[in-house]
This record gives sequence, structure tokens and C-alpha cells, in this order.
Amino acid sequence: MTAKGLPFELFLGLRYLRAHGQRMNLSLFVWIGIGGVFLGVAALIVVLAVMTGFQDGIRDKIIAANPHILIFDTTGKGVADAGALAARVRGMAGVKAVTPFVLQQSLFTAPGGAAQGGLLRGVDFNAAGMAADIRSQLRAGDLAPLERGEAGILLGRELARNLGVVPGDAVTLISPQGAMTAVGMVPKMRRYRVVGTIEIGMYEYDSTTAYVSLPAAQEFAGLGDRVTGVEVKLQDPFAARQIGRAIAGRLGWPYWVRDWMDMNKNLFAALQLEKLALFVIVTIIVLVAAFAIIGHLVLLVAEKRKEIGILKAIGAPARSITTVFFCVGMTIGIVGTVAGSAAGLGIMWVQNTYKIIRLAGDVYQIDYLPMKLTGADFILVTAATLAISFLATIFPARRAGALSPADVLRYE
Repeated sequence: MTAKGLPFELFLGLRYLRAHGQRMNLSLFVWIGIGGVFLGVAALIVVLAVMTGFQDGIRDKIIAANPHILIFDTTGKGVADAGALAARVRGMAGVKAVTPFVLQQSLFTAPGGAAQGGLLRGVDFNAAGMAADIRSQLRAGDLAPLERGEAGILLGRELARNLGVVPGDAVTLISPQGAMTAVGMVPKMRRYRVVGTIEIGMYEYDSTTAYVSLPAAQEFAGLGDRVTGVEVKLQDPFAARQIGRAIAGRLGWPYWVRDWMDMNKNLFAALQLEKLALFVIVTIIVLVAAFAIIGHLVLLVAEKRKEIGILKAIGAPARSITTVFFCVGMTIGIVGTVAGSAAGLGIMWVQNTYKIIRLAGDVYQIDYLPMKLTGADFILVTAATLAISFLATIFPARRAGALSPADVLRYE
């Protein structure tokens, strides 16, 4: 122990980090090493936070816009007794709500001549939780007419903007399934008054989705008393895969069960692969810093050969000499890691608080760049950086400890 209460090896290592006089060139390597580790850690944290935030942002929008589990009839004719099917599923563990729905591809046309294809959803607005979920997405108009069973339609905000309509205007829906008459196939057309607009936050949904009451959708799709399927809301959306398997096992043929994870697995697999690739690429910055640490320690050992020889001649063991230079390298790595972590977390806070970086919603599905860092990712970044710093110090530190005092003092 030294007079300052520090171990001898740590005290000497910290002194070697401070440059004086002719050793100013060595100080440059110290700052290069710290700067490289700082930039590497900060970049890794920002990259992983961007990818995780982007992935979670899209995932949350998908969960909000879609049921957690969908149950279809494999015959393609629709579900005949939706009430009985819903009753079989409603009592299962983890199930929050079960409601029938109708899906129908349609062409939306406005009085001004604008037209756009989209997806018409028929839902029961009086079902438990359904009105509350849609009301949370309502941006203009009123949901009350649909709750009372009146004819009307809710349009996605971007769909209404593309058609040039506002609440109170009328839109005409054209079904691709026309009706056969004496003069041939005639398109089925229905006119609805726009009662409101909704916004989910994903351009893909806001520009193609519309809601009408379940009876209106059944009549427009020509299903009679049948429905397209049954949608299930769960208490925990992330348990969709396990609960979906349980539902499939209970229902059996002819029902087909799909969960939101399965329907979007290609998107999330691509995002996860991109996250891994960026982590590997940005880690190269830390590897460059590791070479700066190695260069600094090699030069430091060369300059301190005489002092190493004297220390070993008066009884300092090789392990203590190795520890001295190990402390030098790890101090560079630790300082750079702490500073880089603080910078990366600071950038995250600024972006999430002020939303400085905006995105094109029609391209990226979300309108700003969210940043989120999980505890596992933070541990991965810091552990990988410190491990690289540790490996960078092993060779020069062991080389310093292996110097023979006789050989050193003979030529010094």
C-alpha cells in the first residue's frame, strides 16, 4: 500500500497515465484510446437504442391496430355461429375479450372523384372494450352513431385525407364481389356518411382502414348471418403464441388460429438481423481503440524498461509489474466506457424528450425516432467493451512482467 492508501500497482499505473516533459507523445495515445472507446460505446448505445426503440414502436402500433389472435374458418365460407365460437374461447386463461368481425376489401370513392382501395372492418361497437379501444384512436367526429346502430363509417385519418372528406361527408364503397343480374355482373355499392376519423399512428393502417358496424359489414360482404372470423384480445399480448396454441388445440378443425407475432414475423426477423449487423459493425470502433491501447502500452513498456528493471531488482514480483500495466490499459477502457455510456444515455434522453429527429410516417410507419435501451443491451455493450480492453492489455502487460532485470540493467 502507498501513502495515499492505494495499492502499489494501481498507484504506479495511474502515475504512468499522466504525461510530463518528453512523454507528451504518450499522452496522445492515452487520449486516442479513451476517445476511441468513448465513441465506440456511445455509438453502440445509440445504435442499439434506435433499433430497439424502432422495433418496439412498430410493435406497439401493430398491437394497438390489430387483434392479438384471429380465428378463421378454413372452409372460406365464414364462421356460421360466431356466438358459440366466442363462448368457447372467452373462458380460457389469459383471454380478455372475444368479438366477431368482418373483413372486406373495398374501393372507397368520394364525391369529388378521388378513389382509393382499402380494408373495411365490421365490428360490434357494443362488445366489451371495443368502443373504448376505437375511441382512444378517434381524432375527429363522434362514435355515438355507430354505438346506436346507425349507418356510418369511420375512416383512417390518411384515408380521409386522400379522399378529401371530413366528418359529415359521404363516401361510396364498391365491393369487388359484384351481384349477378340479368345484364351481367354489377358491382355492389353502398353509400355511408363519415362519422369520424381515427389515427393509429402507422401510415399503412391509417391510409387503408375503415370501420362500420358488424351488421352493415355483413350485408355489404354478402355473408348473411356469418362473419369472417373471431378476434381475441389478451391480457398479455406477448403470450399470444402460447394462448393461440391452446385455442387451436381446443377448437380443432375447421378453425385456423393466427397470432400477431406470426402475422408480422418477417418484419421483426428483419429488424432483429439489422440490429445484430449494426452491433457487429459499430464494434469495430472499439477494436480500433483497442489497438490504440496496445500501442500506448507497448511504447510505455519500452520507455519504462529501466524502471521495471530497478523494481524487479529490489524484489517486485513479475505479477506486480504485469498488474501495473494492466491497470494502465483497463483505466483507459473504464474511463472511455463510463464517458461513452453517459454520452449515449444523454443522447437518448434528449431525443425521447424533444423528438428532434423526425421520420416520414408513410415510409417508416412511425413519425419520430424513438430510442430505447434494454438492460441486457447495456450490459452487452459495456461487457463487450471492457472485454476488448482487457484482451488489449494482456500481451503488453505480460511482456512487461517477463522482462529480466539483468538484461534491462545491462543495456540501460
